[in-house]
Amino acid sequence: MKEYRITQEGQEKLIKDLDYLVKVKRKEIAERLKEAKNAGGDLSENLEYEYVKNEQAFIEGRIEQINDILQNYVIVDKKVNKDTVDIGSVVVVRDFNDNKNKKYEIVSSIESEPSQMKISDESPLGQALLGKKIKDEVTVKTPGKTFKLKIIDIV
Repeated sequence: MKEYRITQEGQEKLIKDLDYLVKVKRKEIAERLKEAKNAGGDLSENLEYEYVKNEQAFIEGRIEQINDILQNYVIVDKKVNKDTVDIGSVVVVRDFNDNKNKKYEIVSSIESEPSQMKISDESPLGQALLGKKIKDEVTVKTPGKTFKLKIIDIV
């Protein structure tokens, strides 16, 4: 069984998401299914009914996924040790391609939000940074390009 490493913030978000899916989305889906059934006709030809059934399956799958995570997780504290990069670290790097400093938070794949600079520990960038120290240089290989970074700070 897989053990999920998540931050306290990530755990709280999962609990909130699960609560919303169970208490709000399930009820909405049930109501929409009822309306689609009441529209009459052959259910096999009712596109709205099929669409809502697919949405229900997606939501139930997500509920199951979150339950699995919440039964098999370990909380990773935000980094107190600023010596090496790990999940929970906020890392300031110098990108040699554009000569700019960038700040990334390393999180589990569950919490990843690249638009918020929350980078998965399983991504090429996250893997390259894990275990590194200030002043280390890393080369990151992605499907689209290769780039070089220098760790400036771990905050």
